Amino acid sequence: MDPTPKDERFSFHRFARQSFYEAVNARLVDLANVDTRQCVLDLACGTGAVTQLILDKLQGLRDRCVVAMDASTEALEIARRNLAERRSATVEFIQGRAESLSDSVQRRVDAVIFCNAIHMMEEKDKIVGEVNEVLNPGGVFAFNTTFFDGAQPSETELFYRRWMMRSLRYLKRQYGLKPDRDRVMARQPLDVDEYEALLNRQGFDVAERRLETVEVPLEGWLGISQFRDFVQGALPGVPLDEAVEALQSTVSQVFEEMNIESVPRLWLHVVAVRPSGTA
Repeated sequence: MDPTPKDERFSFHRFARQSFYEAVNARLVDLANVDTRQCVLDLACGTGAVTQLILDKLQGLRDRCVVAMDASTEALEIARRNLAERRSATVEFIQGRAESLSDSVQRRVDAVIFCNAIHMMEEKDKIVGEVNEVLNPGGVFAFNTTFFDGAQPSETELFYRRWMMRSLRYLKRQYGLKPDRDRVMARQPLDVDEYEALLNRQGFDVAERRLETVEVPLEGWLGISQFRDFVQGALPGVPLDEAVEALQSTVSQVFEEMNIESVPRLWLHVVAVRPSGTA
């Protein structure tokens, strides 16, 4: 029997532990210039990997605070343990949802960091408005995502086509299953311009938007292939255990067939500023 709890098996943790993923998020933290900010909020902090990056940037600086917020009490408990030895800044852990950010965080902050999660939010306007509520004038909202309209370079179309075709064949052959293509995804991906328009609607000025090409190795695709949200989007209606098995088995085959070591993926980084003149 697999000793790993089901929620953990279908979580984002395996993907998030990848070194390329840490490097991507470190670049976002750099773009936000967190070492110039007095108080930084890590929104959807999970188990604290990005919180750690923020603390590294604040190393040696005095009177700084970090707020680590997540909807999962279990993830926050792991984050507390992971960061227990850090003394470079005060870390406050808050359990709460991004949709009610201003109710959960009882202080103004100077930066909000939101790594690779905004695409999962259905009420994006509300969440960006909530971020605006907790930021001091002149504060920054920095986020990134690799699940946006345009994230797949054109040269990777063959990889995705082969992977999905083999996954469908695997499910039919092994289990007699097929996805339910009538299911409509509730979260439609935005493109780069739509994200900028979203920020403008909520009173932000976009200071920087950057597209970064990241080479994702096989281990990264194996990790994302067991993440619940990705699996349900790729193979809707298929039971998770069978869907994960199909995706992981076939992505390994495709890597071998195409004789590749990685597949490029675009990451969108955005840094937006709450204008100083706002109340």
